[in-house]
Amino acid sequence: MEVEELATCRLKLRKLTPEVFDYIYRDFSEKKQLAFLGLKSTVELKVEKNKYEKGLWTHNKRFLYFQLLDQKCMKIIGWCGYHTWYLDHERAEIGYGLFDDKYKRKGLMSEAMYPIIEYGFKQMRLNRIEAFIGPKNEASIKLINKFNFVKEGQLREHYRENDRAEDSIVYSLLRKEYENC
Repeated sequence: MEVEELATCRLKLRKLTPEVFDYIYRDFSEKKQLAFLGLKSTVELKVEKNKYEKGLWTHNKRFLYFQLLDQKCMKIIGWCGYHTWYLDHERAEIGYGLFDDKYKRKGLMSEAMYPIIEYGFKQMRLNRIEAFIGPKNEASIKLINKFNFVKEGQLREHYRENDRAEDSIVYSLLRKEYENC
């Protein structure tokens, strides 16, 4: 199976879809699954397989992630992409993360976001990209602001973090806003 990839100056972005996961879990050995997914243990693999078995996508909702690989050493350093993708409503929530602190504060996520946002509007045909961010997550707020997302409001006790209900600040970027930048 051919896996689509995008590239930036310092990163390779490898596209992961439900179909790619079907292929990986059906045709790869456990060792190859660990390597491809950038996991360190069979415990982590079990968690990921459990998510897969419970259903990664549902009626009218999908996800599309890209693994972020360091171009120099081809190590998987994070992810960026879309979840809660409502096909009929042409909107999805963007998400991202870096696995190791040594890759943070180097502009890598900003570098990854350019092609991810463009992919969302052009290939996925999104009209709206949403972001839900914890009020104390200053790095994520700074990143989203860099791409001209508009703050829409705050959702009270919107998600759970460490067994506590936490608020989310809602941001969005519309296709027409992106095209006018």
